[in-house]
Amino acid sequence: MSLLSDLLNLNLSESTDKIIAEYIWIGGSGMDMRSKARTLPGPVSDPSKLPKWNYDGSSTGQAPGEDSEVILYPQAIFKDPFRRGNNILVMCDAYTPAGEPIPTNKRHAAAKIFSHSDVVAEEPWYGIEQEYTLLQKDVKWPLGWPIGGYPGPQGPYYCGVGADKAWGRDIVDSHYKACLYAGINISGINGEVMPGQWEFQVGPAVGISAGDQLWVARYILEDYRDCWSCAFFRSQANSG
Repeated sequence: MSLLSDLLNLNLSESTDKIIAEYIWIGGSGMDMRSKARTLPGPVSDPSKLPKWNYDGSSTGQAPGEDSEVILYPQAIFKDPFRRGNNILVMCDAYTPAGEPIPTNKRHAAAKIFSHSDVVAEEPWYGIEQEYTLLQKDVKWPLGWPIGGYPGPQGPYYCGVGADKAWGRDIVDSHYKACLYAGINISGINGEVMPGQWEFQVGPAVGISAGDQLWVARYILEDYRDCWSCAFFRSQANSG
């Protein structure tokens, strides 16, 4: 495990100018997230400088099998809190090879609205709340709930403090810091009314960047929840 940990934390910038770019997009359900990584020759900070890429849309519910190619257009760049260094997360939207947005690409229509001169002049600001529930990894039961049973009535858990009220705080704090590292304007976190239920807020953010930041924050939470859960339960077992 030590060698694996060393490799996961390896600083590529000490030996190469190349970076890893993780291209992220929304899948066919409109809620699932997909990603794939590629190597780039050096650091990039402008999404317009990134190459477009493609994927098999028939495997994500976004294209028929006989015409499955979908093209990713990079739209926003964030620092990668997991690979770190100069590596990046790239929020993308999806198009046909002819350049038409695919039906599940809602960002394209939103971008038209937000880029309109009247909207730009107003400079709309957004703050978005995202609630979620942490589940125990093996039993799919909310964290802090007795297995197969139910917790005490709500009251002490909302913004609660203490090991018997705020389950999963180390996971939540890890996500919080990862978002700040990535460049997401995550403005706060709090425990919610149910054990294992939490909330984070993104914003204030201007225009379409609010959506990009929220989706990348979801990606960070979703893609690494198993890793964090394993670490959490391991720490709990060790402390017990």
